[in-house]
Amino acid sequence: MSDPKHTEQNIQDSEAVFPEHKAPSIRRVMMPKDTNAVGTIFGGTILAEIDLAAATEAHKSHAGMVVTVSMDKIDFKAPVYVGDLVSFFTRTSRVGRSSITVHVSVWAQRRFGGGAHAYVTEAQVTMVAVDTNFHPIPVDSLSK
Repeated sequence: MSDPKHTEQNIQDSEAVFPEHKAPSIRRVMMPKDTNAVGTIFGGTILAEIDLAAATEAHKSHAGMVVTVSMDKIDFKAPVYVGDLVSFFTRTSRVGRSSITVHVSVWAQRRFGGGAHAYVTEAQVTMVAVDTNFHPIPVDSLSK
């Protein structure tokens, strides 16, 4: 019998389509300084950019400070290489009283592989609006 979770993941992966008509929150060429010991881009570099992209999106709903409280499970589906142009696409999933949840999808355009797009990963990032003492506060109503 097949593992339903595994099947569900395969369906999600096969449905991933590059959002060519959407502007990314961040787009960055990966450089040699971003590599890990095996020569691909260090996962921590991608995670840091996911965090920045989520904050950029959260600021559409809240003008003040926001901090990251969580990122959901992140599975890397494809490696990123030096020279790849990596795009971080965002959308606000939910705005709560003090939190903003942002979906981030990450795509790499192969610079030395004909320009094909590879689905790298995605994350749900929860940001919380905070005051100067880093206590949670209500989200502004910028989008209203």
